[in-house]
Amino acid sequence: MKHRWLGLALFIMMSITASGQVSSLLGEWVTVDDKTGEQRSVVNLYQGKDGLYYGAISRLLIDSPETLCTLCPGEDKNRPIVGLVIIRGMKYNAKDNQLQEGRVLDPESGNFYYGRIYLKDGKLVLRGSIDKRGFLGRNQTWIRKSS
Repeated sequence: MKHRWLGLALFIMMSITASGQVSSLLGEWVTVDDKTGEQRSVVNLYQGKDGLYYGAISRLLIDSPETLCTLCPGEDKNRPIVGLVIIRGMKYNAKDNQLQEGRVLDPESGNFYYGRIYLKDGKLVLRGSIDKRGFLGRNQTWIRKSS
């Protein structure tokens, strides 16, 4: 009986620790263009009801708020970019404190990429790649939105 309680206590402590770490990735982030260094939008990273992680554009900083995603595929085609979910179905990896195995939509090209998100030096790094292992792709570094 003691072993069951010990196991349960360890599970609860690990769950609390993991949720504390993932919370450092969640919230509002200012996207920075990796080519120009220009701040482009604000993305809200959040956990969905399905337990996976998502990111939606909550504000555009350089384009009109009415800008549409003309190159997006499927049901996202011609939808407003504000409100568009660009990070989809990420899973949390507690060992590496990162979100991974999801997809990232680039509204400028309409292409989906494999995605990975992690923190480095207090900034969020979004790795988008055409291969699952992340070899063929590029990084964007985002900064936490100040209140």
